This record gives sequence, C-alpha cells and structure tokens, in this order.
Amino acid sequence: MPSSTTGTPPTSRSTRSSPVPARRADAAFPLALGGVALALVAAVCVAFSVGVYPVSPGELAAVLWAKTTGGALAVPKAVETVIWDIRGPRVLAAMLVGAGLAASGAAYQGLFRNPLVSPDILGVSSGAALGAVLGIFASLPVLAIQALAFVGGLLAVSVVYGVAATIRGRDPVLVLILGGVVIGALLGSGVALLKYLADPYNQLPAITFWLLGSLSAVNRADLLALLPPVAVALVPLVLLRWRLDVMTLGDEEATSLGVSVRATRAVVVAAATLMTAAAVSVSGIVGWVGLLVPHLARLMVGPAFARLLPTSVLLGAAYLLAVDTLARSLGRVELPLGVLTAVIGTPVFLWLLAFGRRGWS
Repeated sequence: MPSSTTGTPPTSRSTRSSPVPARRADAAFPLALGGVALALVAAVCVAFSVGVYPVSPGELAAVLWAKTTGGALAVPKAVETVIWDIRGPRVLAAMLVGAGLAASGAAYQGLFRNPLVSPDILGVSSGAALGAVLGIFASLPVLAIQALAFVGGLLAVSVVYGVAATIRGRDPVLVLILGGVVIGALLGSGVALLKYLADPYNQLPAITFWLLGSLSAVNRADLLALLPPVAVALVPLVLLRWRLDVMTLGDEEATSLGVSVRATRAVVVAAATLMTAAAVSVSGIVGWVGLLVPHLARLMVGPAFARLLPTSVLLGAAYLLAVDTLARSLGRVELPLGVLTAVIGTPVFLWLLAFGRRGWS
C-alpha cells in the first residue's frame, strides 16, 4: 500500500525492534523543539544587542510593534534605522541561510543514507561559486552576481543528475554522489582558473571575500531573493516526510512499500538544491552548517524526518545567527563566516562522532 504524506508514518526496522526509544523520542520532541525555539529567540535578541550601536529587547519590540500596527515610534529614529535597515536584514538572512542549509543537509543525509553528506555533495556549492566568480570577473552588479550563483548551483546539480541518468547498471545513489564529487572538482578547477586570471588588485580580493562567506552586505532586496526559494523548497520536504523515512530502508524495500523511489529522490534533490543555491547566492560559501546541524538535531529528537526537519530548521537558524554575531563582534575586523563555522564545527563534529552515534538508530 502506498505510504501517505499526511497519514500515519510507516513503521521502520528501527521502530519495530525498539519501540521504547521511539516513544521516548516522540515524548521529548515538543520539549526539544521548544528549547530550540527559545534559543533562537535569545540569539535574535543578542544579535540586535551586540554592535557599535546596541539595541535593547524593549526597543526592538517597540519598533516591531510600530511597524506591525502602524503606530507612532516610541524610540529615536536612529534605533529604527539600525533595526530596520542595518541589523534586521542581516539577522533575517542569517536565519534563512542557516535554516535552508540545515534542512538541505537533513534531507540529503536521509535520502542518501549517509551521515557525512552535506548540501554541497552534488556540486551545488561549486556551481554557485563558479557562477559568482564569473560575475565578479566580468565586473557585473551585485544582483547579477547573485543570479549567476543561483543559476550556477542549479545547473551543476542538473549536470550531475544527467550524468547519473546515463550510467546504468550501478547503484544510483553511489553514482549520484560520485558524479557530484567529480563535477564539483571540475567546477572548482574553473574557479581556480578564474582566480588566477583575475585582476589581483580589484577582482581577486572580491572573489576571495565572496568564497569565504559573509552577510555583511545583505539588504532587504536580498531577503526578497532568499525567502521565496527557501519557503517553496520546504513544502515538498514537509509533504514527503514519511516517504523520506521509508527511503532510509533502501530502494528495494521502499519500492515494495509503494514509494516511487526515483520520483521521490528527484523531488527531494530539487528542493534541497533550490534552498542551497538560494542560500549560497546570498551568503557565499558557508560550510559545516548542513553537515553539523542535522547531527545535533538527530541527537536531540531522533532520526524520524517529521521531527528532524523542524528541529533542523530552527537549530540551523539559531546556529548561523549566533556564528554571524560572533563573526562581527569578536574583533575590530569581521571574520569570514566560512572560517568561523569550520573552527566551531570541527571540534563539535568530532564530539558527535564519539558520543552521538545513537542518533542514527
């Protein structure tokens, strides 16, 4: 019987063999989700408070209330400018990028049944990087650079999927992953070539800055380009949450349970790629979020995708917002996001490797 996207979730091997841990995870899910939501609210308050011009939670609430209701502002105009034009877009962008990368990582890891898979496994980050570097090399405006990064990420995954579709008689998951690694390496060599040919005084610094990842130049227009793809891509992941649990059992068993493996994999890859490409086009290359956050979420609520997806979304938003706040407040010079996420993510991931294995059971 085909599994339903909205009905009772299918029973997997893990839940049949150990129903008690599954019931405990179900009972702990509301508490874990509430804790992550509170952490996100705290990260938002800290992000607005930290900076050259500090903003208190009361001032933030007053500005949001005035904007929502159309009432008179009870704070100075400078506070409104800091919240609405400077810090607000950056905070929202960090939350959207973190949520999108974390959701993509959770989807990819479950779909490919591999805890080491990250959102750039199919070459989306390499394609987006090549598109952005081409835009910078051609001295295009910022919006054109972001558009090229977005299109480059989507085209890279399309090429990977096309290569995998032409190779028959092999494990489709293995072919897809290896194809992504090979195409990503090829695109990376293209980025290296353009860096070699770029003007060392103007273009090369801009290329290097973009590849390291940053949200310092984000504005409200960037949010309009980021929010719709992330929101649209989350819809199929929510609707296919039970089918993704069945996909973790393997292609043959998923097919025997009525799941269209090829169609489900194509929809999930397209949705995760759309989110990743949109995030990378705005923030540049920000690693470790899509790899680390799903592991943390899985340790908190278990591997069931219906619980894992919302937890990963909120935890990814809180995590990247906290990292971005550290990046702009640790020193006089803002640190690149890609560097800081690697510095923080490496020891945490090593700790998860040692103590977090039960999250996959």
